Amino acid sequence: MSGGLISHNDGPPVARCVRCSAVAAGPCARCHAPVCGDCCVLTEGGARVWAICLACEDRGGRSLRRGWITLLGWIAVPIAGLAALVALLEWFARK
Repeated sequence: MSGGLISHNDGPPVARCVRCSAVAAGPCARCHAPVCGDCCVLTEGGARVWAICLACEDRGGRSLRRGWITLLGWIAVPIAGLAALVALLEWFARK
């Protein structure tokens, strides 16, 4: 099974879980694969609760802490670099 939509003769296509082929409850928040309620876990540490498939949980856990730290790093590192540049320019201007 590919985990995609499976057409039935009596109704519209239904998304199937990539792990067990049951009717999917929604997509995984990381890999976006359709998963059922039995094949996912809920995230911890975020403002909203997201479903993560068991394969993604095995790779990275269910916490969103690493994602938040990465986001803050992308914001803080350029700001710190600009502050260092301004301090260096100020130091050269005083000499």
